[in-house]
Order: sequence, then structure tokens, then C-alpha cells
Amino acid sequence: MTAMAAETPALVMPGQRLASADDVDAGAGTFVRNGFLHASLIGRAALETDGPDSKPVLRVVPPRNANLVIPEVGSIVTCRVTSISGRFAKAEILLVESKPSNDSFRGMIRIQDVRSTEKDTVVMFNCFRPGDVVLARIISLGDARSYYLSTAENELGVIWAQGESGAELRAVSWDEMECTRTGIREQRKVAKPQNV
Repeated sequence: MTAMAAETPALVMPGQRLASADDVDAGAGTFVRNGFLHASLIGRAALETDGPDSKPVLRVVPPRNANLVIPEVGSIVTCRVTSISGRFAKAEILLVESKPSNDSFRGMIRIQDVRSTEKDTVVMFNCFRPGDVVLARIISLGDARSYYLSTAENELGVIWAQGESGAELRAVSWDEMECTRTGIREQRKVAKPQNV
């Protein structure tokens, strides 16, 4: 008879390293790479044991909540930029296809995924700032910590931003937004500019 240990409280993400293959066998929802078990889907890790002499089996159980919104490759997401470096912007995913995310998912916009042309001239700080709300497409599962996002399509990019004065910015072109209080322009990778 199979006894199952309690599921872990936190969601595990595809690619996340779970345990050493020396300690547990791979079950449903997992795969082995370089001697370690990794999650192959989003869910909660659970151990099954057949007895004291057998190695436990680790599996990933998909969420039971049918209403759980989970980002998938190809999905359009709305996210808030949390930090910027010279090579990427990190973001927190807020909406998946206009539906609120039930859990905390993170994304990363790499410098090569900001726009489709002139990729070698992209300066991340001129495209996004912390606090900006961005429309992006999920292009891959990335690593265990975040999804890889792209704003290379014209319809994708910053949809809301706050300027240095604290006032809201409005789009004036595909790469500039203007402060509604001071009129000062700031560079961004803008989604669907209305006044080009």
C-alpha cells in the first residue's frame, strides 16, 4: 500500500531542482538531469513510499484549483518591473491574458528580447524603469526562478509609467513618454503608442 507524505506548501516551477536522484526516484511530473530531479510542470512536490526498504518516489502534483491561472508559453502577461540591470529587467507577473494571477510568478525581459530590430543598440534603462507596468509575451519557461518575456512586438511594452516627478507618463511615440505634470519626456519601450 502506498503512503504519501504531505505536499510541500509552495508551488514548484518547471525546471526547478527538487532533490538528488541518489535519495529519491523520479515520479510523475519530474525528470532527471545531471543527477538531480527537476519539476516538469507547475504543482506541489510530494513523496510516496512503498515501505521502509524502498527508495521514496518524488512526484509533482498539479494544482487542484481549476481557476488557478498559470502562465504558459505564448501567453500575453501584464507585469510590473521590479529591477533593472544592464542585461535584463526583472518583473512580477500580475495578469495572465487579462486574468489575475493566483500566485506569485516572476519574469525576465532580456536585452535581446526588448525589440525585434537594432537589438545591439538597446539600453535597458532607456526601455524600462522599476514600477513600470509592461505588456509582454512569454517566450519560454526560462529557469526555475522566472519566465522569459519579450516586448519585441509593436503592441507590447510599457503601458503605464510614473515619471521622476511622481506624475503619470503618457505615450508620445514608440520610444518616449511625457510627464503629464512637467511635460518632460522620458525614454521607454512603449506599447501601442497613440500619438506618433
